[in-house]
Amino acid sequence: MKWPLIFLLSAFGVAMGFATVYLIPVTFEPFCWSGIFIISAFVIARYCTVQYFLNGLAVSILNAVWMTVLHLTFFTIYATNHDAEMQIMQRLLMPDDPQVMMFFTGIISGAVSGIVLGSLSFIAAKLINNNNYTARTLSV
Repeated sequence: MKWPLIFLLSAFGVAMGFATVYLIPVTFEPFCWSGIFIISAFVIARYCTVQYFLNGLAVSILNAVWMTVLHLTFFTIYATNHDAEMQIMQRLLMPDDPQVMMFFTGIISGAVSGIVLGSLSFIAAKLINNNNYTARTLSV
């Protein structure tokens, strides 16, 4: 596993955490994540020589940790800027404790997005390797 690369790519999670608290509406968030996943998959494919899927999984899990921590830390601001999501949470399983619901949602989204990014990383590695590129070393 390339931990320096994993932590470097997880900076996207920190940026998106702040962006989703303050700026980005939930309707635009999937487009941002799609771009981040494509970039991350090709970076992983380019700089790793093995374990593409596991590196992608680790990046997404760390992204989910950053996102969840930031959403919980700035919960009041997040709730103010995301009224529709808060109303949905109130209708779901834990209406009295939306922070707990956010925590579990973060875990689930990290696992699901990890499978997606891991798969994209694996596919990108196959595409890059078929084009006779060699993995480069990353100096971090």
